[in-house]
Amino acid sequence: MSLPSAIEFVEVGPRDGLQNEAVLVSTADKVELIRRAIAAGARRIEVASFVNPTKVPQMADAEAVVAALGRPEGVTRIGLVLNERGAERALAAGLDQLGAVAVASDEFGGRNQGQDSGRSVEVAARIIGMAREARISAQVTIAVAFGCPFTGAVDLAHVVAMARRLAEVGPIEIALADTIGVAVPTEVAALVMAVREAVAPLPVRVHFHNTRGTGIANVWAAVEAGASVVDGSIGGLGGCPFAPGAAGNVASEDVVYMLDRSGVQTGLDLAGLVETARWLGGVMGKEMPSMLAKVGAE
Repeated sequence: MSLPSAIEFVEVGPRDGLQNEAVLVSTADKVELIRRAIAAGARRIEVASFVNPTKVPQMADAEAVVAALGRPEGVTRIGLVLNERGAERALAAGLDQLGAVAVASDEFGGRNQGQDSGRSVEVAARIIGMAREARISAQVTIAVAFGCPFTGAVDLAHVVAMARRLAEVGPIEIALADTIGVAVPTEVAALVMAVREAVAPLPVRVHFHNTRGTGIANVWAAVEAGASVVDGSIGGLGGCPFAPGAAGNVASEDVVYMLDRSGVQTGLDLAGLVETARWLGGVMGKEMPSMLAKVGAE
């Protein structure tokens, strides 16, 4: 295994970073966060999720965020959706890309989406079809790919089978999410390599939470194993409303520091990310979890 010269980066802070925060962030501040991320070089951004606002109040203004943001040139605005209703809302709002979600655990899927694992794959496939009909792109994330908060370990073969089935319906990539932050580098490398082989030539994307402090190490293992797209959240904010104890995403600035200094280009400006993380800390009224927000970009 060897490192690539570059990876593609997806900024998920405006969606996954904020969705589990108790302090409601204004529409204006969400838009400012997105604009700051763009200024720092982000070109694919999860701008909102189109979900039930009673379950995720932070995302109740999804349409307003998209409208206020407009269409920044050269930026792919991603809307996360869990079902056809969410996809209809995202399409009506004019998003550039839909992000569907399938779940590797029946129990988690039932609590999160009201679907078992197999049903979630079927729904994700229909969402990808809706995007195709609307002539936009779609990608799909396999949630709790490394472990479920309710039932424990997830079988690698099950995740690979899900990925193979989802690849058949035409997403632009398959993402593997460590939703609750239980994975370690050896597990990450094994699953990334297995899924890469199953879905080639589709890219594999990875999404890590830092609940147990292994997030950055897992990014390294994933990139070394062939993942070509990496998620991060400015400041290291994040969490899942349906996963008790899940901590934040890997911080965008921490990921960029590690990869850029290792010769893997991300296309993002570290100083801009750090400045934005500190600004976001002021908005949230707390110190950000990320390391670089504490020590600076130098």
